[in-house]
Amino acid sequence: MTVFDFLFQFFSDYGYIAVFGMLILCGFGLPVPEDITLVTGGVIAGLGMGNPHVMLAVGLAGVLIGDSTMFLGGHIFGYRIQRIRLFRRILPPQRFSQIQVQFKRHGLGLLFVARFLPGLRSPIFMVAGMSQRIAYLTFIAMDGMAALISVPVWIYLGYFFADNLDVLWEHVHNVQHLIFGLLGLLLIVIVAILIKRKVKARMSSKLGVDEGKGQD
Repeated sequence: MTVFDFLFQFFSDYGYIAVFGMLILCGFGLPVPEDITLVTGGVIAGLGMGNPHVMLAVGLAGVLIGDSTMFLGGHIFGYRIQRIRLFRRILPPQRFSQIQVQFKRHGLGLLFVARFLPGLRSPIFMVAGMSQRIAYLTFIAMDGMAALISVPVWIYLGYFFADNLDVLWEHVHNVQHLIFGLLGLLLIVIVAILIKRKVKARMSSKLGVDEGKGQD
């Protein structure tokens, strides 16, 4: 049985509450793809077992509450979470340190991008909470903007192609590739901007030194 088959049966039996609960568990780091969960919710609606607009609201609520739980957990318990053995298994110290470094470099931008990074989303949100530098309203604004892009795409994709799963999965893969392509392009742009700033700063510093020598 595939993940989709399991989710389809589960959602068919229990409806919106099942979708909502599964998305919250995804926010906790459950190894179930969030995009497949949302697409399956859309398929349920497309087959007449739900309303797509209600499913969208349920999807947004589940996503944001799950993400908020990780952020607030990090904010409240801080680095004490690292003492929990299960947490160390899910997020080894080395990987945790790498995420910390990236968060310090990119801050709010990383929060936005994290919504599109399966497997890294929950740890990044928790590290953001641990940092004590991001207000909850700021976090929910960044995460919410990203969710308003991703959640409707997956829900309505499942809804409109519910009666043709072969075409649906083809579109799902295409959208996934498009997202990763856009993220790669964004990364290239960010690196280019950082390099340009660094070169400009060095040139300004060198110019200042040369002017100082000229005055001497």
